[in-house]
Amino acid sequence: MDSINRNQEEENHENLQGKEALKKIKELANKNTCFFCTGITTGKKITTRPMSVQKIDEEGNLWFLSANDSHKNRDIARDSKVQLFFQGSSHSDFLSLYGKATISKDKALIKELWEPLLKTWFTEGQNDPRITVIKVSGDDGYYWDNKHGNAIALLKIATGAIMGKTLDDSIEGKIKA
Repeated sequence: MDSINRNQEEENHENLQGKEALKKIKELANKNTCFFCTGITTGKKITTRPMSVQKIDEEGNLWFLSANDSHKNRDIARDSKVQLFFQGSSHSDFLSLYGKATISKDKALIKELWEPLLKTWFTEGQNDPRITVIKVSGDDGYYWDNKHGNAIALLKIATGAIMGKTLDDSIEGKIKA
């Protein structure tokens, strides 16, 4: 293997599917904010904006609230393929997830996903006529994490630096939802 991983003695690659993939998506995407990218298959510059995940359901779908007149909604209407980027900390909890976005005006979902802070963007509250629900169904992605938590990972990195040896606690792999 021609990479930094060749210096690592421990196995640090694990692809995840099914329930394990769903568990990892929920763990890493549950940090609430991501970079939501549209236009990823158009051949033009992608558009990226921060978005808050309102919910991750049992199938691994991610739910967002958005305005019907937003650039994001227009982008999704042209190309439903999206990519989401999550970062939980400066050294772990990274996730890149590809999926298909769909837009709905389902009032029951809006009510379920509503939080008072959202009135900043939807000034008429949860009955604001501009509110839409975006559902992202993940297809596949890639994750980077650590195996034993941030404290152990930091200890292994510091010990490795002192010893001049790679003692990284990382784990990474493909995710197939």
